[in-house]
Amino acid sequence: MKRIFADLHLKPKLADMEHTRRMVMKAAELGYRLIAVSLPPVSTENYAAQLRCICKEAAIDFASRVDLKPKTAGELVQFLRKFRRKFEVIAVMCESKVVARQAAKDRRVDLLNFPAADFRRRFFDKAEAELASKSLAAMEIDIKPLLTLDGPARVRLLSTLRRETFIAKHFNVPIVVSSGATDEWTLRKPLEMAAVTVLFDMDKASAIEAVSKNPLAIVKRNMEKLSAEFVAPGIRIIRRGKDCP
Repeated sequence: MKRIFADLHLKPKLADMEHTRRMVMKAAELGYRLIAVSLPPVSTENYAAQLRCICKEAAIDFASRVDLKPKTAGELVQFLRKFRRKFEVIAVMCESKVVARQAAKDRRVDLLNFPAADFRRRFFDKAEAELASKSLAAMEIDIKPLLTLDGPARVRLLSTLRRETFIAKHFNVPIVVSSGATDEWTLRKPLEMAAVTVLFDMDKASAIEAVSKNPLAIVKRNMEKLSAEFVAPGIRIIRRGKDCP
C-alpha cells in the first residue's frame, strides 16, 4: 500500500499568488498529496478558493489552516468558538504557559506549536503532555528553524526537541512534523523531513507517521466533522427521509 504524505504548515505570501502557486507545485513535485496552508482569519474564503484551484491543478489535496496567537486562555476560547467550524486545521502558537495549558486540554485544538528560538517559551513538559493526551491535540515540529538556525541556537533547539519528543512518546501524544516553509526553497521531501528527526532521537516508524498517518488523521477527522452529514462522533446521516427537514 502506497503511503500518503502530508505537510500541514505551508506559509506562502498569499498576497502573491504566483509565489503561492510555486510553493504548491513544488510540494506536489516533492511527493506530498495533502498540504495545509496558513490562512488569515479574515478573507479566508477568497484565499481558500484560489488555493483549491491551484491545488486541483497540481493534483494535491488542500486543507485550510489558521494559526491562532491568543494572549490569554479566555481569548483562545473565544477564537476557538469563532473559528473551529471555519478551518480544517486549528493550530495554536503557544507563547505563554497559560495559553499552552488551555490549548492542550481543549479538544477543538489540533496542533500545539511552540516558538523555535525562544526556549523560555517552550512549555511542552509532562503537565502539558498529560493534558494533550486526554484531548486530540498533537505536538507540531516545524523543520524550517532547524535549517535556518545555526550555532548554539540550533544546538539548544535540538536538545529541547529531544526532551519534548521523549515526553510526547511517553504520554502517547501524536507528533506532526511540518515544514513551516515560507518559500519553495525551504520545502523538503517527506522522507527527508522524517530523516531530520533522527537528530532528536525519533525512531524511524514514529518519524514516518509524523509526516503521513498523524497529519492525515487530523484532516480526515475534521473534514468529517465539517461535513453536513456529521451529527456527533460515530453518528452520521446516511439518508434523509421525506419527514426529515
